[in-house]
Order: sequence, then structure tokens, then C-alpha cells
Amino acid sequence: MLLTMLIDLDHLLASPIFDPNRCSIGYHPLHTIYASIFYLALLFSPSWKLKAVSIGCLWHLSTDYIDCLL
Repeated sequence: MLLTMLIDLDHLLASPIFDPNRCSIGYHPLHTIYASIFYLALLFSPSWKLKAVSIGCLWHLSTDYIDCLL
């Protein structure tokens, strides 16, 4: 599940790479609603490895969303 932090690699596509006032949800390609639907669909996969990736990515997006609220 720690490897799901790799979805933050899409931050390298932004300019500037880090902006403390920018909400990453909806801005970066792997942080969009379409990506979250894909991660949710992975949750119903029969593979426990894909379920772990799904839970990790959804957790990551939820913590990023909480960061946007703060």
C-alpha cells in the first residue's frame, strides 16, 4: 500500500511542482474523479493485490481531499 504513494508522480507534470495553495484533487491526472472511479472499480477485483492498491489509492485521495479542506 505504500507504493500507492507513486500516484503523486503526476505532480511532476505541474508547474510549479509544489504549490501549497493548490488542491491536488481534480488538478492532477491521477487525482481526478475518473481515476477515483477506476480505483473504486479495482476494489471489486478478485485479486487481493489489486484490492490493496485500490484501498491505498482511495486512502491517498481521501487524505489529499482533507488537505484541500484545511
